[in-house]
Amino acid sequence: MIHTRPLGAGAPVVSAIGFGGMHLSIVDRPPESDGIRVIQAVLDAGVTLLDTADVYCLDDTDIGHNERLFAKALASWKGQRDRLIVATKAGMIRPDGRWERNGRPDHIRTACERSLAALGVDTIDLYQFHAPDDNVPFADSVGAFKQLQEQGKIRHVGLSNVSVAQIDEARTIVPIASVQNRLNPFFREALTTGVVEHCVARGIGFIAYSPVGGGRLNKKLPSHSAVVALAERHGASPHQIVLAWVRAKGTTVIPIPSARTIEHALDSVHAAAIKLSADEVAAIDRAEFSRA
Repeated sequence: MIHTRPLGAGAPVVSAIGFGGMHLSIVDRPPESDGIRVIQAVLDAGVTLLDTADVYCLDDTDIGHNERLFAKALASWKGQRDRLIVATKAGMIRPDGRWERNGRPDHIRTACERSLAALGVDTIDLYQFHAPDDNVPFADSVGAFKQLQEQGKIRHVGLSNVSVAQIDEARTIVPIASVQNRLNPFFREALTTGVVEHCVARGIGFIAYSPVGGGRLNKKLPSHSAVVALAERHGASPHQIVLAWVRAKGTTVIPIPSARTIEHALDSVHAAAIKLSADEVAAIDRAEFSRA
């Protein structure tokens, strides 16, 4: 059995490692049949938190690609669907392939209807505000999620790419189950700005995206001396060590690595069994991780 962690206040317990679907639907995505096999492989390995978004696609003509892929994978999967949390997001658009923010309440409501259809569900397990929009009052955007929850279209509300102040503001409007921000050894702003600590203290799940650094930076890990030394000690891959470090940053921290292949996806899932000592965590804390 895979280790588990609380997703957040009022939300179910989920696997200590989730799976992010983004790379199955953006540029260089694998064929649909391969993507379905990757998703089903992580489910078979015990993952119970799947993360997607309407904008995990090529452009605005392809909206919902990743959500539809998850729906197809789940439709033919032989496991228990009611054990899973499928999280998706609203608040961004992809004109001509660009990533732009749109936090207007009418956009969020429209996006929710579209995501319900793409996922083939009546209620979204966890619906996350993808990113604050400077052109829309934050409270107005969050208020749209409250309305959708009151209408029974979503069970739990999450935030993404937010600050401590924004978390507190949102919590005055609607209960917040989770926060999804970036966290990896190369980018530690979720730690230095206090977001992780704030979430842990309040029982809010912290969903760590890009937990091994993203496509370019994660390629540095197999040659990083501090990571390699720990990987050899634990009989693990460098990526597993970094995922274990991310998890060690808080009792409600859940990394959601993405992958295009079954091999890489399962390597990440197996990191749930690795526990670093305080000294090992500190060794990575002290190490320099160059972005150059």
